[in-house]
Amino acid sequence: MALMFLTETVRAYRERDPAARSNLEVLLCYPGLHATGIHRISSFFWRHGLYTTGRFISHIGRFLTGIEIHPGAKLGRRFIIDHGMGVVIGETAVVGDDVYIYHQVTLGGTSSEHIKRHPTVGNNVIIGAGAKVLGAIAIGDGARIGANAVVVATVPAGTTVVGIPARPVDREGSKPRFDAYGTPCDPCLDPLLHEVDLLRSELTDLENRIGKQFKREETSVYDDYVI
Repeated sequence: MALMFLTETVRAYRERDPAARSNLEVLLCYPGLHATGIHRISSFFWRHGLYTTGRFISHIGRFLTGIEIHPGAKLGRRFIIDHGMGVVIGETAVVGDDVYIYHQVTLGGTSSEHIKRHPTVGNNVIIGAGAKVLGAIAIGDGARIGANAVVVATVPAGTTVVGIPARPVDREGSKPRFDAYGTPCDPCLDPLLHEVDLLRSELTDLENRIGKQFKREETSVYDDYVI
């Protein structure tokens, strides 16, 4: 099982990160791989009731990698943490398969009670750098979370969200693909900025119409004076 995890995760890094030039480089130089490997060890002890041991091992992983993953969190297969520094994944977080996240991402809780209080992230999700996904919410399969977004509500499958608080944006094309930092390279509009642009366009049109009306009135007054 451990060998299968290592093999398929290294392969996933090679396929999705153009900076990964060899398996050895991934094994030695990728803190995300190290962090998820250490987490699997700490999670083993946590699941068997050795909570302090599990927390201590996860603490060592945090010290070595700068990535904090609670041993109670559940991580899927081929989970990639790119760069990694500052990533925080809480105790009741659940992460699906083939998820790709960047540095400074937080999967955090919004309750101090001993309940499910962290996000559940579906399969094939990308979460951009600095994004905060907070609360016992669901991120649907294939969703994209833009860099620095703050997500506090459930995100439907296949949806891209950006901003604070995060809002859906149009995403061209329906075929699954890799969107770096969770944001498509194709033009996509923030809905609020789109509304502002529409208001500007309407205001400009109104100014032009008023200007034309004034010119007509001035011409009419001048013609009456001449007559």
